[in-house]
Amino acid sequence: MPLPQIDPSHYIHFTDLHLHPEIFSIGFFALRWYSLAYITGIIAGWWYVLKLIDRPGAPMARRHVDDFVFWATLAVILGGRVGYILFYNFAEYAAHPADIFKLWEGGMSFHGAMLAVALAITAFCRKNGLSILRFGDYIAVVAPIGLFFGRLANFVNGELWGKVTTVPWAIVFPGPEAGPLPRHPSQLYEAGLEGIVLFAILNLMFWRSKTARYRPGLLAGTFLTGYGAFRFFVEFFREPDQQFAGTFFATTLHMGQLLDLPMLIFGLYLIATAKGRRVRVEPVAGNDSVA
Repeated sequence: MPLPQIDPSHYIHFTDLHLHPEIFSIGFFALRWYSLAYITGIIAGWWYVLKLIDRPGAPMARRHVDDFVFWATLAVILGGRVGYILFYNFAEYAAHPADIFKLWEGGMSFHGAMLAVALAITAFCRKNGLSILRFGDYIAVVAPIGLFFGRLANFVNGELWGKVTTVPWAIVFPGPEAGPLPRHPSQLYEAGLEGIVLFAILNLMFWRSKTARYRPGLLAGTFLTGYGAFRFFVEFFREPDQQFAGTFFATTLHMGQLLDLPMLIFGLYLIATAKGRRVRVEPVAGNDSVA
């Protein structure tokens, strides 16, 4: 289908926003917004989990939260990178394996990071004798914080932009692959839905519901279902990755949407079965706020 006649001068140009991937650089060192987004997401999530466990019925003590931060950080970085390589660009990295370590060039997958964090939660809880699902519920409540900052960093980097559009808030992103036509700022759509809206839903359930925290898997299932649904929806506005041009993952179902389907199915299963898993909350040693 031919593109409509569009005058790019009628739209916001990304260069006019004066955004740059680097915050500052000193010699060979450069602090990037993408790195800061990961750091901020992890620290903010750590702080907020400590607030959550102050409520009666917490499935872990502070020492567990402090210890798990290291596990989660490794899982996010390693899982995100390995996931991107396997799901999105395996042929390119197989041909140039040294590029695997060039994290500063981008290339991280949320689905890979999520799988790695799930494995980290499982291993950590088994090691410490904690409930995997209840621990996962608390991590799920804070996960949208990292998603929000990550999507904002995608926008600042001028990457993962959307399809060509004529909506008033469209943005002309730089570069031959994105420009010169206006596109959906799909990064901001995801920041709003996966970050703000999903955070609001999960926290409303956590703080206002009398039962959500005592039905193992309910909050985690809501996170998986919510993220999967929001990401699946936004992918209709997002331009598929260039390496998939002309393939099934560009013309029919995006790779992100394909990876969302197992999340949706498993998330719905956790929600549907959560009521039957309600258990009496047992005290966790070292956590004085447990009921």
